[in-house]
Amino acid sequence: MFGYAALVQGAYVRFNLTPAEVEGPFYPIFPQKDKDFDLTHVEGKPGMAKGKVIWIEGLVVDAVGAPLEDVSVDIWHANAAGRYRHPRDKNIAAPVDPNFQGWAIVQTGKAGQFRFKTIMPGPYPASKEWMRPPHIHFKVSKRGYHVLTTQMYFPGHPLNDTDLLLQQKAPNQQKFMIASRISLNPETYRYQIVLQSA
Repeated sequence: MFGYAALVQGAYVRFNLTPAEVEGPFYPIFPQKDKDFDLTHVEGKPGMAKGKVIWIEGLVVDAVGAPLEDVSVDIWHANAAGRYRHPRDKNIAAPVDPNFQGWAIVQTGKAGQFRFKTIMPGPYPASKEWMRPPHIHFKVSKRGYHVLTTQMYFPGHPLNDTDLLLQQKAPNQQKFMIASRISLNPETYRYQIVLQSA
């Protein structure tokens, strides 16, 4: 279960805010009707996305751990080969997957929870010297709170240790950007997001 803030000597324990990160150059720009929670299948196409299917279970809370309803959670990431559906992605050695949705926008429920089904994103070269580890981009927004753009990483991936963006964060910040694996069958990761009120 996700943790909530607890009363300690009459005061609420405050949660650490989820660290912000750059949006990056590959935020989706192609209009698409299908932006539902299942990124492994594009509506109207018979095929399925290539790669390992995973689930992400998330929770959005405020700084004292109260769950936030009706939060817009905007997610996008590279396909299993490490390629975005974006014209600025120059990783032409990796193919575009026409059956990978690539982008989703979901809303949290009353308990602040969201979930989506996708594939494990592949690593890709950000430069000749820098390989980005698998990660998922998030843009999280709700009226009365600061918009948060961040990135979620996967536990134990060796490229995490050399990623220039993740390693710019302090160790205590990094742990709030790395998801927890909670199940192997189906492979499921949990990620908590803490928003700051405006």
